[in-house]
Amino acid sequence: MSAPKKVFGIILAGGEGKRLMPLTGDRAKPAVPFGGQYRLIDFAISNLINSGLRQIVVLTQYKSHSLDRHISQTWRMSALLDSYVASVPAQQRLGKRWFSGSADAILQSMNLINDEKPDIVVVIGADHVYRMDFRQMLEAHIESGAKATVAGIRQPLALASQFGVIDADPESGRIRQFLEKPTDATGLADSPHEVLASMGNYIFDADALIAAVEADGESPTSSHDMGGDIVPYFVDRGEAGYYDMKQNDVPGSSPRDRSYWRDVGTIDSFFDAHRDLISTLPVFNLYNMEWPIHSQAVNSPPAKFVRDSVGRIGNAIDSIVSLGSVLSGTHLERSVVGPWTLAGGGSTITDSVVFDHVHVGQGARVHRAILDKNVVLADGATVGVDRERDLARGFTVTESGITVVGKGVFIER
Repeated sequence: MSAPKKVFGIILAGGEGKRLMPLTGDRAKPAVPFGGQYRLIDFAISNLINSGLRQIVVLTQYKSHSLDRHISQTWRMSALLDSYVASVPAQQRLGKRWFSGSADAILQSMNLINDEKPDIVVVIGADHVYRMDFRQMLEAHIESGAKATVAGIRQPLALASQFGVIDADPESGRIRQFLEKPTDATGLADSPHEVLASMGNYIFDADALIAAVEADGESPTSSHDMGGDIVPYFVDRGEAGYYDMKQNDVPGSSPRDRSYWRDVGTIDSFFDAHRDLISTLPVFNLYNMEWPIHSQAVNSPPAKFVRDSVGRIGNAIDSIVSLGSVLSGTHLERSVVGPWTLAGGGSTITDSVVFDHVHVGQGARVHRAILDKNVVLADGATVGVDRERDLARGFTVTESGITVVGKGVFIER
C-alpha cells in the first residue's frame, strides 16, 4: 500500500474587490459579512476543513486587518497534530513589491510550500459561496495522472462571456483550451446549452506548480494570474485535467442545492446570493449539518421579537435574523439581518441585507438595500425608497435598484 499523499491548502485572499464597493472600502473582500453571522472566507476554509485538510494558509494583501483578526480568532486548530489555518500577508520576499497577481502571490510565498514539502497543493479563491468535497476532486486528480486539475461548474451558455470557460475533452479527461470570457463558446457535448466554467479551484502536483510559477515569474509578458497564465501553461503541455462539479456529492446536500456555486463579486450577485438563503426550500442551505459552514461563535443572547412601546406587533417572514438582534414591532420580510441589529416600532425592512450593529429607528423604512456595519437610521428615515434621493445623499445605487450604504453612516429623516 502506497503512503497517503500530503496535501497543502492555499487560499488566495488578496483581492481588492472594487466591484463590491463600498462594502470593501474598509475591509478585504473575503472579510465581507455574509448570511448574517458569516464572512465570505468561511466558505472556503470550511470546505477545506470538512474535506480533511489540516494545513492551510490564507494569502492576504488588501486592507487585511479584519480578515486577519477573523482568521486568528475563529480558525484555531489543534497544534498537537500540526494543524493550522494561518493568515500570511504579502512578505516582499522577492523585492519591495506587492503581489502582482494570484500566481505571483504563490511565487512570493514559496517558503510556505518549501517548509511543508507537500505532494499536492490545493489552491482556491476566498470569495465564492458554495460547498465542495475536495477529497473527491483529489481522488480524481491522482487517478487522472494530470499535473494540474481545474474544477468546473456548469453554467448557461448565454453566460459564457462572464467566466473562464473550460474546453474539455471527455475522452482524455484533459483540457483542450482554457478560454477567458469567450463570446463564441460552444456548449458541452452532453448538454449543448451549458458550458463548464472555471470555479477558481485548482489542484496541482507540488513540483509541477513550483516549476510553473517560477517560469511564470520570469516572463515579462505574463499577468501572473492563475487562470490567465498558469492554467494555460499546463494546457499547452497537455498536463491539465478538469473536474466537473456535477460529480461532487457533498454529504447532506439535496438535488436542489447539490451543485450550488455563486461568485459574489458584484453588488447584484452578492444581493442575489442572500436571496438564495431565505426561501422555504433554499437554493443554498445553511442548515446542512453534515457539511457545516463554520464561523466565529457570536457571544450574544438570542434574537428577540417583541411588541413596541405602544403595543404594535411585528412579524418576520422568509427572513434570517442573527443573534443579539431585537426587533420591536418591526415588519421584516425577505431579508437577512446580522448580529446586534436594533429595529424600532413601526419600522419596515423588506428585501434587504443588514450587517451587524445597525440601528433602524422608529417608523424607518429599508427596502432593497444593503446596510453595512454601524449604519443608523433616524426615526422616520428611508433607504431604498427614493432612488434619486439616495443618489443625492451619496449612496451607491445599482442599475437594478439596490441601494448600498457604507459603514457607520447616519441617515437623517
